[in-house]
Amino acid sequence: MTDMNKKKIQFSLLYRDMWQSSGKFQPLKDQLEKIAPVIIDMGCFARVETNGGAFEQVNLMAGENPNDAVRAFCKPFNEVGIKTHMLDRGLNALRMYPVPDDVRQLMYKVKHAQGVDIPRIFCGLNDERNIIPSIKWAAAAGMTPQATLCITNSHVHTVEYYAKKADLFIEAGAPEICLKDMAGIGRPAFLGRLTKAIKDKHPDIIIEYHGHSGPGLSMASMLEVCRNGADIIDTAIEPLSWGKVHPDVISVREMLADAGFEVPEINMNAYMRARTLTQEFIDDWLGYFINPANKHTSSLLLGCGLPGGMMGSMMADLGGIQGVINNLRKKKGEPELTTDDMLVALFNEVEYVWPKVGFPPLVTPFSQYVKNIALFNLLTLEQGKGRYVMMDDSVWGMILGKSGKLPGELAPEIIELAKKQGREFVDVDPHTLYPNTLDDFRKEMDDNGWDYGKDNEELFELAMHPEQYRNYKSGQAKKNFLAELQKAKDAALGSKVSVEELTAFKHAKADPITAPYSGQVFWEIGGGSVATPTVEPYIGKQYAEGDNFCYMHTPWGELLTVPAALGGKLVEIKAKQGTRVRRGDVIAYIERNH
Repeated sequence: MTDMNKKKIQFSLLYRDMWQSSGKFQPLKDQLEKIAPVIIDMGCFARVETNGGAFEQVNLMAGENPNDAVRAFCKPFNEVGIKTHMLDRGLNALRMYPVPDDVRQLMYKVKHAQGVDIPRIFCGLNDERNIIPSIKWAAAAGMTPQATLCITNSHVHTVEYYAKKADLFIEAGAPEICLKDMAGIGRPAFLGRLTKAIKDKHPDIIIEYHGHSGPGLSMASMLEVCRNGADIIDTAIEPLSWGKVHPDVISVREMLADAGFEVPEINMNAYMRARTLTQEFIDDWLGYFINPANKHTSSLLLGCGLPGGMMGSMMADLGGIQGVINNLRKKKGEPELTTDDMLVALFNEVEYVWPKVGFPPLVTPFSQYVKNIALFNLLTLEQGKGRYVMMDDSVWGMILGKSGKLPGELAPEIIELAKKQGREFVDVDPHTLYPNTLDDFRKEMDDNGWDYGKDNEELFELAMHPEQYRNYKSGQAKKNFLAELQKAKDAALGSKVSVEELTAFKHAKADPITAPYSGQVFWEIGGGSVATPTVEPYIGKQYAEGDNFCYMHTPWGELLTVPAALGGKLVEIKAKQGTRVRRGDVIAYIERNH
């Protein structure tokens, strides 16, 4: 018999975030259809995160239509009354850069039609101007808007600061508040006080806590928020729990049951089936894109505050910069840096840079921006060029106020650098900077003879992820994905270059090095700012097979290394430092040595 005096706690399964916090790709439609009924059979989840940021764009990159995947994954949960929710980046919606109002409004209509119940709306700066319009648009579309507080640890981010933000969101119509502890660095007692402050003033508001495992505080935080009135706890399941991901539902349930809360039972036979299926997805192909380091917790994250969800891409970025830095150090006769050396150096640099750029909570896209500042600082410091040399337009947009109001003050040297480069600070509602675009995308679809899709979902997909959607429609995305998967398999087997890749380069004297995606080109030996391009490699520079040639910074915030194919002599440069290129554009030509 249920004890009516016990506080009831519900659980949410973050099946999307489990994958994002572990690696690059998400399960595809057929895999999601297999796992959904098993999740239902577990009997312990009131909610499941089905889609959102870094779901749809990576499915497009894998050559699959994410609209079909979202509908298929949501349907079984809709049928049994389990609420589905999605991650919504506010001004940026489902991508890494701002989205016009008309596309954001369409998103809620499409997602409601596809079976998504709750958008978790957040702004990395906690700027209410980026959240309140989405609350109203989501509610108008029939969804339940959940407004989000991005939790971080600084003298700016007090209980009073967050409680006032919650007041604004609730007044705007949000019936739920999420405490998004994306790096797991929220101190447990602090989170308990914040939960109590919101619940005391708004007792009917639902509070959901989202805490990554990263530095190891999240279990204590879960207990504290529940003791102070939280209603729902986000959890994970093996084999993608703990590490940089989230605590496992089994441990969370046992802790809360012992503390006197009413919690649901777990069907352990179904849990083991879900565990086995998830491992099968990993073994099939998804595991080739999971960094083993993401299985480990690290107290080092407490200082830098980087979130678990970006660890996979960060380790890849770090590896590329490490090679360049070690080449420079070898030339100077200095010892090479290990991966651990680089990781500590990056964490320390993030901790140094973060206050200088106004304490933005380190969540997408601002975690990537701050990480990129720190990463490039490591390179340019090694080159003797100082800090803040390679900040791109997205980073400057954050600094100048184009993404919203920074919580803290900018350091004088950042302000001085902006003035020196002729950059202007703004203090306007960010969404007013981005004009509507749906008519342009309708014309593109009409010109191509593309169907708008059920409930305009295909129109939405193009407008939200134009580069990835075009690649998907042309079939290029699938080709790129299969090539990337083959390279990952070859690397796992210890091979270097496949026979097919080798043959493809034999027919030409000079090989074009092309951009794998659209974005900005950064040269590994560069150092000029994007605003004032300076140094590119010298003509005649020699590259060995597989050497890092340059970097591509994509619109969705990933920093990719571009290899020098089979190596040779640089004979022509087509893209200067900071140049924006489209996928397939030639960056430079290399003539093979004979």
